[in-house]
Amino acid sequence: MKNQFKRNFVRLLFAGIFSLCALNNVSAKNLFEDKGNTTNYNRSAEAGFAEEEFRRGVLSYYRGMFNDAIMQFERALVYLPDENLIIDWLGKAYYRAGMEGSAIRQWQYAKDAGYGGLVLDNRIEIVRERRVTGVDEKLDRFTEAGVFSGTNSENKNIFTQPISVLPNSDGSVWVVCYGSNELILININGQVVRRITGPLNGFDRPVDIIKLHNGDLLVSESAGDRLALLSSKGIFKNYIGKKGRGLGEVVGPQYMCQDDNGNIYVSDFGNSRIVVFDKDGNGTFTFGKKTAGFDGLKGPTGIAVCGDSVFVADSITGAIYEFDLSGNYIDILVKEKTFDYPESMKYYDGYLIVSDRKHVSTVEIDSGIVFENAYMGKAPSRITSAVPDKNGNIIVSDILTNNVYIMAKMSELLGGLFVQIEKVSAENFPNVTIEVRVQNRKRQPVVGLRAENFILTEDRRPCSGVRFEGAGSVSENADIVIVIDRSLYMSGCEEALNDAVRVIAENMTDVGNITVVSAGEIPVVEYKGNSSGLLKFSQKALKTKLTNRPSFDLAVRLATNELINASPKRSIVYLTQGKLDDNAFNKYGLSDVTNFMSNNGVSFFVVQLEQNAIEQELDYIVKNLNGKTYYVYRPEGLSCIVQDILDVPNGLYSFSYKSLLPTDLGRAYLPVEIETYLLNRSGRDETGYFSPLQ
Repeated sequence: MKNQFKRNFVRLLFAGIFSLCALNNVSAKNLFEDKGNTTNYNRSAEAGFAEEEFRRGVLSYYRGMFNDAIMQFERALVYLPDENLIIDWLGKAYYRAGMEGSAIRQWQYAKDAGYGGLVLDNRIEIVRERRVTGVDEKLDRFTEAGVFSGTNSENKNIFTQPISVLPNSDGSVWVVCYGSNELILININGQVVRRITGPLNGFDRPVDIIKLHNGDLLVSESAGDRLALLSSKGIFKNYIGKKGRGLGEVVGPQYMCQDDNGNIYVSDFGNSRIVVFDKDGNGTFTFGKKTAGFDGLKGPTGIAVCGDSVFVADSITGAIYEFDLSGNYIDILVKEKTFDYPESMKYYDGYLIVSDRKHVSTVEIDSGIVFENAYMGKAPSRITSAVPDKNGNIIVSDILTNNVYIMAKMSELLGGLFVQIEKVSAENFPNVTIEVRVQNRKRQPVVGLRAENFILTEDRRPCSGVRFEGAGSVSENADIVIVIDRSLYMSGCEEALNDAVRVIAENMTDVGNITVVSAGEIPVVEYKGNSSGLLKFSQKALKTKLTNRPSFDLAVRLATNELINASPKRSIVYLTQGKLDDNAFNKYGLSDVTNFMSNNGVSFFVVQLEQNAIEQELDYIVKNLNGKTYYVYRPEGLSCIVQDILDVPNGLYSFSYKSLLPTDLGRAYLPVEIETYLLNRSGRDETGYFSPLQ
């Protein structure tokens, strides 16, 4: 009886407090409806307790404390089990914690109750589709998602005869214009932001453009019989090669590529051969002439390097031939007459993307099998270049129609963009800052968006004083966590481990902070701070000893937690001999570990301390998180790893605005919405936050 009396007293007291608040603030609006309120008061204790737990959960979510947020939302649901707003937020917390199956279940509960509308429908559909694996998306059909026309609405030329394209990491595209003898830079919305005409005498029928390892640009001039070397900004430096048939000489150079050693390969169409220059622009050798077992190149056009092989497309024979890096003929990859008139050919992740008049095709390097990705139809068209960009599209130049097309997967156009407001900071209310992540349906970040691609509203009304604070993709800083494998397999790898950590630390100078986590039986943070503290790293200083029960999953989750509130560019670098213990995924499954990193913008790189075959699970994580695998003592070294981390596409964008909503002394849930538009695609997200209590 006493306990019952106490419970009733607490309920009456709490209801009285909320009634008093409502009297003091007539504009106050209760967040949750009292659907089950059977008291004589206008506010039940359950609703009040639920609001308080919900508020704590939202604050924990925006601080990156997702496990705490899950517990607080679940406690709120104890008081109001049918409140869809809480259920929606619980799904968000599960999603950011990497537990996508649990997130979908919560969202489905809310959807079945009539909550969420199209925004929630789209979110469920995309997240559910992402969990289906096993389909090679490089072989999907592509269709037109947008077009950058060479003529404006007044039928005046903006550019003429686009022949080659080079997508940049920020979403912009360099376009080589054969007809107007210029190089133009187009942003993601199709606006020309720069024109380059070359040196004083200008370009002379430019054909192709590539980006060299040092960041410089190289443009081939077919009528000028030379290559023009430009800075990354398009400023002319000097010429490479000259007209002729000798070493380092060309006649009508067309397409180009560069190998890992810096050597530049050029299809010398006029001489029916390939000319090779070293990284300094000196001619070294030529190949492609008739030899035993090979009739010789007739009309070399597209060229691409993959590992130790050079692939050359021949526009006359319609075939693709394979050579080694020294120019020795190996074999025919695609038989003759397969293609009508192949031109540009670019290597991408184990495939060759070939432009062939009205077709864009993908060639599997291991088998030579050809898949058609896009067909331009029966209208007049001549595709001269097709290159994948950072957003999962293929950028296509059509010299006949005078257009540059953005080709996207059909599934992308039907489903739109995946937009998620990840963080709202309202400590300085009414000044509010939000961070939003934009991806396509396959988790690939969408880079290069600008202020005009977004519409920001609060409670469906345009926000006041909106400022675009920047994009994560342009940041030159990155924070990393080095996770060190402490399994027994690491015995004997001490020297290699020391070398790897020191090289990474040296290249992280002035880039960002480093955290070191030992993946022992219980993961431990060994170091946190500036990279200078690891320049003399020794594994002897590690607190965690080698064990036969290392917890890879817990170590990766600990590392990810360290990065959630770090720089927009964030990565885990796993130092290992290459094997995983049976206990690697004891607590969290492979998909949960991978999703946790992916859903928080963390990339994953592996440095192998021994030359073993990498475990399939590690390879899966690397491929799904835009990472790479390196051997510690590879000939080119590890110095590029930090730059590779900085080059990972990043779809995080930041905005600030001044809120005009009433706060009810910090108790009001303040809604905010954002819509993203890109060409023919769009996406939307809705969320809310609380201002500081007063």
